[in-house]
Amino acid sequence: MMKAFIVAEIASNWEGNMSKAKKLILNCKNAGANAVKFQIWRAEDLYQKDHPEWINILKSELSFKKIKILKTYCDSIGIEFFASVFYPEAVEFLESIKVKRYKIASRTCTLKDPYSIETIEKIGITKKPTIISMGMGGNKKMIKQKISNNKDLFCYCISKYPTKISEINWKKAMEYNGFSDHTLGFTAPIIFAVLHKQKGTKNIFIEKHVKNKNSKGPDASSSMTTEELTKMISTIRNIEKLSIKNI
Repeated sequence: MMKAFIVAEIASNWEGNMSKAKKLILNCKNAGANAVKFQIWRAEDLYQKDHPEWINILKSELSFKKIKILKTYCDSIGIEFFASVFYPEAVEFLESIKVKRYKIASRTCTLKDPYSIETIEKIGITKKPTIISMGMGGNKKMIKQKISNNKDLFCYCISKYPTKISEINWKKAMEYNGFSDHTLGFTAPIIFAVLHKQKGTKNIFIEKHVKNKNSKGPDASSSMTTEELTKMISTIRNIEKLSIKNI
């Protein structure tokens, strides 16, 4: 039977507010997500201070103290916490709080940001399962060499926010067991799940950005509400149970 590992990407949609972050985590847990994912970066490494969203970006920067609080909260309610990591010291900290896996973001794979290669190498040393999005390009061969783990998972991803569903190359997408989706709604993940069910794939990974209803963060425009997440997950769980002969 096919099984989907579904990740709710919170990113900056916690808006620098720990109460909002915990509410999102709880709602994602209740929606049936397997994990929630945050992004751990230093604003000054990735953005110029004249960026139009600089204040919101800076507000959404996660300190190690806040990361530990969120990880502890996730553990207490039974949902996995992990993150996209953008600097090597963050990997060291996440190791200290015993995360199970890592995510390497598309922009990190291009090696254009400071500390990208060091971060990739540091993740590689952990030998933990790693999800890798290459929507912005990058050297896949080099990434494989640095992250030499048979549990690594490259994802089909288009780094456009939001992505039009017509822009998805489904033939190409089916070369991947993972899908980091930036379309609006959840039609695309459902198609991805059905196609892999037909293909007979045993394990797939689906990641969607999620938000609270009134979220106004930089990622809000390409994110779904947790109510939509609930519907998406329910549909995918029903697809998992289908007989291939009936599709």
